[in-house]
Amino acid sequence: MKILKPIAAASHVARCFGALLCAAALALPIGTAHAQTPFYQASARDIAGPPGTLIRSEPMAFAPAGAEAYRVLYRSTGMHGEPIAVSGVIIVPPGPAPAAGRPIVAWAHPTTGVVPHCAPSLAIFAFQQMAGLRQLIEQGAVVAATDYPGLGTPGPHPYLVGDSEARAVIDSVRAARSLPGVGEGNSFAVWGHSQGGQASLYTGLIARTYAPELNLVGVAAAAPATSLVTLMGDDFKTPGGKNLTAMTLWSWARIYDAPIAKVVVPEAIPTVDRLANECIESIFDILARRRTEKPLEQNFLSVPNIAVVEPWHSLAARNTPGPLPSRIPLFLAQGTTDDIVRPEVTRAYMQRQCKAGSKVTMMWVPGVGHGFVARDSADNAVAWMMDRFAGKPAPSDCGKAVQALAQ
Repeated sequence: MKILKPIAAASHVARCFGALLCAAALALPIGTAHAQTPFYQASARDIAGPPGTLIRSEPMAFAPAGAEAYRVLYRSTGMHGEPIAVSGVIIVPPGPAPAAGRPIVAWAHPTTGVVPHCAPSLAIFAFQQMAGLRQLIEQGAVVAATDYPGLGTPGPHPYLVGDSEARAVIDSVRAARSLPGVGEGNSFAVWGHSQGGQASLYTGLIARTYAPELNLVGVAAAAPATSLVTLMGDDFKTPGGKNLTAMTLWSWARIYDAPIAKVVVPEAIPTVDRLANECIESIFDILARRRTEKPLEQNFLSVPNIAVVEPWHSLAARNTPGPLPSRIPLFLAQGTTDDIVRPEVTRAYMQRQCKAGSKVTMMWVPGVGHGFVARDSADNAVAWMMDRFAGKPAPSDCGKAVQALAQ
């Protein structure tokens, strides 16, 4: 059981109006997203082909630790099994690849928005958004960072839709294997925060059937969204949570044809639409969204709790990950002052995973809220993943979660 000392900056995050929104922003310098370019456009002919194959790539500047970085557009699978294009970033360490190929870590990003111009690959500070990137590069790992469908490429983004995220994650690993300096290795791990934690868990659930040629050595997740019913039931009560709820409703109304007008009052719809078109990269974005969200504090939902109303309840349940196969080791990190993904929710998921017979490493981060938990657990997550690549037996903290929360 690993426990970190409190970090002074975490108290600021705990007070932030929406720590899930802070996850992609507060640790970053101030900046705004680039405009989209024709790079992200793909014809039907471009998209045709096996999932995970590259459509195009272009070099990116300012990669850390002497690495080579590429913005990529690759083929994947859409919500209904149709071929789609997905964008992302792949970072390759310097020097020749070892004979067995390099290990690949798929980074699954937290919330950045729900429309195409909110893609992390468009962000000015794209590399700073990837927790543990420098450590991974220095350890010789390739990092594949998907944007997810509908971010960069045509939207809307299927926000918090687990299978959609996971397919994009896995296909980014496939795409990485075709780039120079990566080699022929087939082993990968997945590491994600918040929304990306959910994506990481779903990657563990579908990897063997979706990509049997790949070897998933472990799943690492910081404050993952493990119970969307609980998350939706909690988050509409706070200003930051209303931001998240608005994005979820807006996205699901479009991808699932869920009746948003039956749960949102008419006068709130324009505010929901405005929030859906704002991205999250810098602290300025957080403040802008806070101003946009203000009207929802007076008028928003027409029901007491959308988490118990259909079809929203069933959709939330559908996108709640179950336990991973017991053969897949799991690393979880959770801040003890997180009021977006509450510690008891992550503890409950850990206990379900332990009951399924898995080996789970649990890191509790005292005094840290949602926004900084990936940054503050990255060193441990990277060390854990590299041990999995090295074939070391996975440790387990099963049975210790209750004791840790009491300390």
